[in-house]
Amino acid sequence: MHPIPRSLLLAALAALAALAAGCAPTMLQDKDVLAQRVAAPHRSPGNVARDAYRHPLEVIDFFGVRKDSVVVEILPGSSGYYMEILAPHLRDQGRYIAASRDGLAPPQYLADHRKLLARLAAEPAPYGKVLVTEFNADLHDIAPPGSADFVLTFRNMHNWVERKEIEGALRAFHRALKPGGILGVVDHRGRTDQTQQAQMKSGYLRQDYAIEIIEKAGFRLLAASEANANPKDAKDHPEGVWTLPPSYRLKNQDREKYRAIGESDRFTLKFARR
Repeated sequence: MHPIPRSLLLAALAALAALAAGCAPTMLQDKDVLAQRVAAPHRSPGNVARDAYRHPLEVIDFFGVRKDSVVVEILPGSSGYYMEILAPHLRDQGRYIAASRDGLAPPQYLADHRKLLARLAAEPAPYGKVLVTEFNADLHDIAPPGSADFVLTFRNMHNWVERKEIEGALRAFHRALKPGGILGVVDHRGRTDQTQQAQMKSGYLRQDYAIEIIEKAGFRLLAASEANANPKDAKDHPEGVWTLPPSYRLKNQDREKYRAIGESDRFTLKFARR
């Protein structure tokens, strides 16, 4: 076995150093710009108040979204919590796609959809390049097949599991993503001492159950983050997750108690499309 010539070794090390020097600033700049998006004045006060519980900078950075990414967010809703951050971040070099309701949705959800469209029209500076597509399980293409770098969903999966729509939803996500593309999932983390069926109506979803379903649909778990963990959440509330802020389903009953708990304990999972 012949030793590697010193000149070749030095050249390889120099190339690696140049590559690292070229990549690191870009990643740091991306995160710096993202922090500016989180602090931007166009964000609604109600959404800003949620940042202490939802940690958007940490979550988006964990998923790995870059300024030139194609990102599909599933059901951003009328509040557009993550849309407020991601749409301006992706406006110039990437693409933000809002996969919203279709015409088959119940009236209350269609009302939210109309509010979303009205907001996009009223605020062209941050949202003028947002593309809106339809989402309803796997009835529609949420993006051109194989075009998305990321599909992200926040606090939706428990609903699809309860309605038996989860397999169709995951097929739509798999179809939209590029091979190796990222599926990011955040949801209310259920108890491990109860079956999923026992806590279905509470809005909580067992993390192990979620991973099993998603991996069966052609994804591979890459990592889990505790950015949205909340050890104060005992998950035994009379109205499930909706007892806690921001819903406060019990209105003024024990409001300070639930305010002190904060939003639900949540898992944050990152998968790759196989």
